[in-house]
Amino acid sequence: MRILVVGGSGLIGAHVVDVLRERGHAATTVARTAHPGVDHLIDVGSASVDELRSLLAGHDGVVYATRTDEQRPLRKPIYPTFRRDNVEPVVNLFTAARLEGLTRGVVMGSYYTYFDRLHPQWRLAARHTYIRCRVEQAREGRAAAGPDLPVAVLELPFVFGRAGDRLPNWSGPLDRWARSRTPLAVPAGGTAAASARSVAEVAVDALEQTRGEDIPVADENLTWNDMIARIAEAVGRRRRVARLPAGAVKASLRLGGALQARSRKESGVNPTHLADLLLAELFIEPTTGRSLDPALRETFVDPTTA
Repeated sequence: MRILVVGGSGLIGAHVVDVLRERGHAATTVARTAHPGVDHLIDVGSASVDELRSLLAGHDGVVYATRTDEQRPLRKPIYPTFRRDNVEPVVNLFTAARLEGLTRGVVMGSYYTYFDRLHPQWRLAARHTYIRCRVEQAREGRAAAGPDLPVAVLELPFVFGRAGDRLPNWSGPLDRWARSRTPLAVPAGGTAAASARSVAEVAVDALEQTRGEDIPVADENLTWNDMIARIAEAVGRRRRVARLPAGAVKASLRLGGALQARSRKESGVNPTHLADLLLAELFIEPTTGRSLDPALRETFVDPTTA
């Protein structure tokens, strides 16, 4: 296959490129910023369908591996911005892919869409703009692709790993917290987690098999206590992790939501309702059964100083 990887300079995109080439496929990379190994510099979010068609010409499939920071606060209303960043580029990309006759595609999505299907009573898409846009991204992207271009949506949890100097965008604050003298305290609940390598392998499997369904991806399920304790151990600071009372977590986040509303700002995941997610066990049946420890060490141990 010849595959175009949008976001090929990012953590997940770089691993997708590696797996494609290891399996004998050709990969063309697209990114917004210059980076070694990037073939085309273009902002897919602002590119026209015709521009995207010229990029996609001669390819068999496409992987969309860019993301938006769901926690960044923006001036209200934020829905137009999140839709422009998450939905419209995918619609344009798969419109162009359909017109060019591509036969397979993958979108790197969010595991929040999995839980939105699993627990409709949580009203995740109604309460959180980011989740609403992820649901629209999958639905409208597939509609644009049409029936002859199956699009797999990988529903991703926390993703650990490293690709050169590329790390998860949330790893810096956790690294500094684990290394600091600040007490480590977390709520009940937990999350699924996966390595970037595992995500890439599932993505390439989906391309090879021409799969077009929603695919939740996980290596392990971790309580927040277990995750933070393992991060602290990885950075060489074995420390006790305390439990935050649920009431304190809810009150703190409601206050954060009220302050954000007073400043006429919003974030993609609404802090007023975030406690419901943090205190839940957002677990997925493991896809690989692979240990997360190697990817966790890659994330938090600098290979130049290890």
